[in-house]
Amino acid sequence: MLVVRPAGPADLDHLLELAILSGPGFTSLPEDPDQLSERLDVSRDSFSGKLDPKACWYTVMLEETVTGEIDGIGSVKAAVGLNRPFFSFRVVTNTQSSPSVDVKLDHQTLVLVNECTGWSEVGSLFLKADRRKGGAGRLLSQSRYMLIGAQPELFNENVLAELRGVFTPDGGCPFWDHVAHKFFPMPFDEADLMTGSTDKQFILDLAPRHPIYIELLPEPARAVIGKVHPQGVPAMALLESEGFRPNGLVDIFDAGPTVACGRDNIRTVRDARALTVAIADQVEAELPSLISTGSVSGFRAVRQKVGVDGDVATLSAETADALRVKAGDIVRVKA
Repeated sequence: MLVVRPAGPADLDHLLELAILSGPGFTSLPEDPDQLSERLDVSRDSFSGKLDPKACWYTVMLEETVTGEIDGIGSVKAAVGLNRPFFSFRVVTNTQSSPSVDVKLDHQTLVLVNECTGWSEVGSLFLKADRRKGGAGRLLSQSRYMLIGAQPELFNENVLAELRGVFTPDGGCPFWDHVAHKFFPMPFDEADLMTGSTDKQFILDLAPRHPIYIELLPEPARAVIGKVHPQGVPAMALLESEGFRPNGLVDIFDAGPTVACGRDNIRTVRDARALTVAIADQVEAELPSLISTGSVSGFRAVRQKVGVDGDVATLSAETADALRVKAGDIVRVKA
């Protein structure tokens, strides 16, 4: 059985392996053991309630219960931009006209902004290549919304997700090469690492102060603005199925899109029901459902069959063991 469960310090080797497999441009998974170790400490303290709610960064792992193998990772940040600015480019359309020559033009520009302070963020969704079938990705993705729905008061009313931008097969990044690198004269990997390990002052110091006219950029850069890395297309589809839509912001390094949705309008948050657990030898249900624990502390999620009768959810003993719940506990169920 696949189970989504909290990540902690003991997962460092697994997290480093996933970071290496994720490749360039996956800002939230740097190939840096120190950063990853710090992140796992934060995850442990977030799930245990030791941190200020706005400082929490919940990281979850997709684990095979029989083998203990870790197949993927996901996360939810309670709030972005509080200690470090959350910079983006906003794509802005400016209209200019001259009646005297009967000309009207729309010019798109990129403007540096810091608009999403305090918003919650779902991110870090990554699965090993051999696990990207059979619903594992959907389980991992939706588990983040089950986490939010378990205690919505811990999260902002606005939720965003950033998607990785386009990279070439040889690891090049067209937007970085033709645009961002002109302002940040360093290797992409160095800038990416500094984004996660510093206060981002270097971005404030070096980023363009004035709008960048998209029409003046080379075609390879223009073509990738707001586009998703091929590996991110399934993640984009999952986000769209939950109600997320592009909000006009793109990443300042790779121009990948940002999507957003109101917390209470996320489909899984909205539709999941809190039910009381009963346990039986056999469960009568045609299709499996998404099931999670009812609180952030000790959070776990699976996709298994569940019998729903009124306010009671009947689970098999195996499912109850995977969730670490007993009869009378509260679970949340999304059909």
